[in-house]
Amino acid sequence: MTTDHQPDLDQKFQQPEGWRWHSFERDGRKIRFGSVFPKDSIPDAVVVCLQGVREFTEKYYETAQWALDHNLAFWMMDWAGQGKSTRFLSNPQKRHSKGFDQDVEDLHYFFMEYIKHSSVHPDKGRIPVAMLGHSMGANIGLRYLHKYNDVFECAAFSSPMIGIKALRCVPQKLALLTAEVCKSLMGQSYVPGGKDWGKRKDHVLLSHDPVRSKVHNTWCAHDPELQCGDVTFGWVYEAQKTCVKIQSPQVYGEILTPCLFAIPGHEDLVDNKMAEKVIGGIDNAKTVDYPNAAHEILMETDVIRNDFLQHFYKLIEENIINRPETLKPF
Repeated sequence: MTTDHQPDLDQKFQQPEGWRWHSFERDGRKIRFGSVFPKDSIPDAVVVCLQGVREFTEKYYETAQWALDHNLAFWMMDWAGQGKSTRFLSNPQKRHSKGFDQDVEDLHYFFMEYIKHSSVHPDKGRIPVAMLGHSMGANIGLRYLHKYNDVFECAAFSSPMIGIKALRCVPQKLALLTAEVCKSLMGQSYVPGGKDWGKRKDHVLLSHDPVRSKVHNTWCAHDPELQCGDVTFGWVYEAQKTCVKIQSPQVYGEILTPCLFAIPGHEDLVDNKMAEKVIGGIDNAKTVDYPNAAHEILMETDVIRNDFLQHFYKLIEENIINRPETLKPF
């Protein structure tokens, strides 16, 4: 079921003028994505936004409008398994995974086949790109920066999923082994307490903003195709495996892209201590702490959200707008 009209939300959460939807197929999976460009100017940069688990592009319309207001183009794809991209299981509500390596390669295909070709202007030449990733999207983004280190000029991440909080007290090898056993026995089953979207009762604080905290569920009620329930044991195993990979000095120590990390004080999902340990080993990395923020910083109160986005724009100014001579050709 899809609907053409917009949900009952403030205009800032509605589809920006000029927005375009597209999709591509890769390895038998359909991936939906969208983009928008400044109407009457050449963008100073392109923002590629990477959503968190169970999310969808519509949730980021306000962030896309922020990009337009700052003369930035904006692109986002729905990861396989959520949004309006291909779901993995017969029950499409179950957020499953077949490996984060696949997500990294989907992102690279997305960039090489679509973003790259749209980021060249006949007068200006190459338009540089900046990454903006949240939670699981930050994990995939860091994996991408390690493998493809010459694509993005800079990157900003909120609440990075570098470790899973529920497993932080378990030794790394034991946590991965336990997750693997659970996957082999009941990989396509919800984790304990897991339910479809309509039956979920959120007990995790994600935002202190009374309006933005309702955007996700308002869109899901408006368009059931966006609904996504809890994660499966299979997703937990793949998530723990990709976190272990990023926690390796051989990986995070080779990330050279200038990065900004936003860490919320009220965090119930990801492991802040592990994130801080890894970030400390990344060259050109800066951290901004938000002690009064919950997990979804981009959906937080104006004071918190705007401060993070100001830091992100400063990162773009420092590495793109004020340093055009350092840009590499694609």
